Amino acid sequence: MKNSNYQSMLACVLRIILGSVFVFSGFVKAIDPLGTVYKIEDYLTAFGGFFNLFMPMAGVIAGVLIAVEFALGVMLLLNVFTKWVKWLTLVFYICMTILTLYIAIENPVSDCGCFGDAIVISNWETFWKNVILLVCAILLVSCKRYRQQFFVWPIELAILCISILSIGGFMAYSLQHLPIIDFRPYKIGNNLLELMEYPEDAEPDVYDVTLVYAKDGVEYEFTQDNYPRNDSTWVFVSQNSKLVKQGYVPPIHDFEIINSDYEEITYDILESETPVTLAIMYDLGKTDLEQAKRLNELYAACVERGELFYAVTGSGEDEIISYELQTNAEYPICTCDPVTLKTIVRANPGIVVVQQGVVIDKYNLRNR
Repeated sequence: MKNSNYQSMLACVLRIILGSVFVFSGFVKAIDPLGTVYKIEDYLTAFGGFFNLFMPMAGVIAGVLIAVEFALGVMLLLNVFTKWVKWLTLVFYICMTILTLYIAIENPVSDCGCFGDAIVISNWETFWKNVILLVCAILLVSCKRYRQQFFVWPIELAILCISILSIGGFMAYSLQHLPIIDFRPYKIGNNLLELMEYPEDAEPDVYDVTLVYAKDGVEYEFTQDNYPRNDSTWVFVSQNSKLVKQGYVPPIHDFEIINSDYEEITYDILESETPVTLAIMYDLGKTDLEQAKRLNELYAACVERGELFYAVTGSGEDEIISYELQTNAEYPICTCDPVTLKTIVRANPGIVVVQQGVVIDKYNLRNR
């Protein structure tokens, strides 16, 4: 009896731990489902080869992953379909642990995206997190004697369906509008100029520098401390630098807007005293042209108010010309890194309004 009580208490604690992680992970991904799609596309691109075949299915994969995580979490917390769910949880974490070990070793992407942009952790931290949760899953499966269910099966089925439908509806809302919580540095109210600054006491990058010199036809390697700086008999050959420690990186470090004359106008835009409207389209080939045609009206309204307007895209020159012909665009079109544009706003096209470096508005064009 005593052992049974211990197992029941242990199973309850394990269910709460695993269920809470699943619910949180699924929920933060559902807040920003496009971010999850982009992360899966990054994985597929990094793996390459056979995995490129799944690129058109990235959206479906993201939706299924979010729904599975959230539903598993709810079922664990409410002790629903326990016999099946505990084994599914074990299989899930076996797969995730193997996958994240590979990712930690090979480092194909900078972070796993397991908690979206809400909590960013390194690949090795992700692996050890999964190891701990895998141990929890193994212990849960090994707990044989505890209360198996709280509800009769029709109610359990209803809970499962409600979980999937609710998280699916939440994802649909986020896709139609914008994430209800913006975890990225480009959210409304942020001063982009401040987020691009390097503090005076910022820690610099640390490099291991090797200097190669030759003498009598033989090359030797030296450090910066012992190279023959005052000996003219040595001939400099090359210098090799290896990053040992990453220094301070500001939250925004890759935001650079280039106009059609190939001039950078980033600070001209951010330091403008009048509002500047940016129509963000990371890929013109994937842009909703019917929505994009509305940008002509938005541009005209900005000109009438004496405000600046720029379209910003990650597409190439040929795609820009084709877009201008299809939409009769009269506004200036600039370029920026497409990954940065995806980070700025989860819409294509999406609108961002900045004034003196501060984001004062941000929305999905289809909702205005």
